[in-house]
Amino acid sequence: MVFAPDTELSLRFVVNLINSAANGEEGLATVEDLDEFLRQEGFTGSRTHDAAELASVHALRAELAALWTADEDTAVASVNRLLREARALPQLLKHDQWDWHLHATTHDAPLADRMGTEAAMALVDVIRSKEMDRMLVCAADDCDAAVLDLSRNRSKRYCDTGNCANRAHVAAYRARRASGE
Repeated sequence: MVFAPDTELSLRFVVNLINSAANGEEGLATVEDLDEFLRQEGFTGSRTHDAAELASVHALRAELAALWTADEDTAVASVNRLLREARALPQLLKHDQWDWHLHATTHDAPLADRMGTEAAMALVDVIRSKEMDRMLVCAADDCDAAVLDLSRNRSKRYCDTGNCANRAHVAAYRARRASGE
């Protein structure tokens, strides 16, 4: 484990949110898509279930995607702004099936504020640990999905959205065979 369990969970959530728009696809086209996404991610709290909430999540997703590939100073500015705008007040909570973990917004804060704060709190750990090099973009030429490398040897290069790693390995194998190696 590289980070605390709740940090890794939040980072995976950020990757899944960013990748809901990877490669020109729109995985959160409707409020119902957002409902299903949040259910799969186990993200709870108050909701308005309207187009404005969906639009705010889309805006947050775009901001997090830009932050994913940002330099450290830009990432710090974005994280601080997310926390400041949500009026974050970190506190330890235990609920549902989760043991003690950090929350920095109230249960009834707007969805995008809660999502942004969870992401920002996780990214605080990444930045403070000087581990931003674990935040990658898929190495496949035809993929722009986010990748979170939590491997011990820092070897993850391909996303989990499709078969990018398999396609790259098959192409490399075929290239080696064609060149007679």
